[in-house]
Amino acid sequence: MKWLRKKNNLQPSISLEQQRAEKLAEMGAQLWALRQEQGLSLEQMVALTRIPRRLLQAIEEGNLNDLPEPVYIQGLIRQFADALGLNGVEFSGAFPISSAQVNPQGRGNNSPLDQLRPIHLYFLYILLIVCSVNGLSQLLNNAVLEASNSQNQPHPKQKSIVKPEIAQIKESVEVQSVNDTLSAVQQGKAVQIGVTLKASSWIRVVADGKIEFEGTLPEGTHRIWKAQQQLTVKTDNAGGVLMSINQEKAKEMGEPGKEEEVRIAAKPKF
Repeated sequence: MKWLRKKNNLQPSISLEQQRAEKLAEMGAQLWALRQEQGLSLEQMVALTRIPRRLLQAIEEGNLNDLPEPVYIQGLIRQFADALGLNGVEFSGAFPISSAQVNPQGRGNNSPLDQLRPIHLYFLYILLIVCSVNGLSQLLNNAVLEASNSQNQPHPKQKSIVKPEIAQIKESVEVQSVNDTLSAVQQGKAVQIGVTLKASSWIRVVADGKIEFEGTLPEGTHRIWKAQQQLTVKTDNAGGVLMSINQEKAKEMGEPGKEEEVRIAAKPKF
C-alpha cells in the first residue's frame, strides 16, 4: 500500500523543450504587446536591434523551431527587450537555457562558472560573427582587385567568372541583412491577424472557411491566426479586443460591449 501511494503521488515532469516553448510564447506575447503600444513596426525593430526580421517575428510568435540554440535565443530576447526600454538582462534571464534553470528543486547556489557560461557563449557567438564579416570583407576586396586586374588584361572569360561571384557576395552582405525574409512572409502568408485582449471577450475566428477558434479568451491573451484567402473575426466586446492586421499597429475593433465582425481578404496575385 505504501508503494501504491508513493506511485500515485508522482507527477509527470515537463521536458526542458516544453518549458522553453511555453516561456518563449509568454515572453514573445509581452514583447509584441509592448511594441504595439509604442507604435513600432518590425522593420523599425530590425533597424534598432540589427536582428533579422524572421528572428524577431519568430520570438513574438513563439516559434522555437525557427530560432537558433537556446543560449543565442536568450541573447536575441535581451536585445529585443533593451530596444523596447526594458531591462534586457533581467527580462531574458527568465528564458531557460539549461536544466538547472528549469528544476527549482535543484541546487540553490550555482557556481560562478555555471553563471558565466551563457555569457561566454554569447560573446563567442559575436566574435564568430565579427570574424566572418571580416573574412567576407577581405574576400570582397580580393575579388574587386582581381576584377580590376582582369579588366586591364584581354581575358573576357575571366570577367564573366568574377562578376557573378562579386554580385552574389554583395547580395548576401548588403541585401540580406536589411530584407532578411520579407519576400518569404509576403509569399507564404497571405493574411495574418493578431489579437490582444484588453478585457475578457468571446471570439470566433474563421480562416479560409474553417473555424479555427471559438470561445472566451481572458484578459491579456495574445493570439495570432493566418490564412491564405480570408480571415473573419467576430467578438461580442469590440472595445476589449486589439487587432493587428499583417503586423500593422493594433487597433480596437469597435466600442466596448458591442458585437463586431471584421473580414480581411488576401490581395489577389497578378
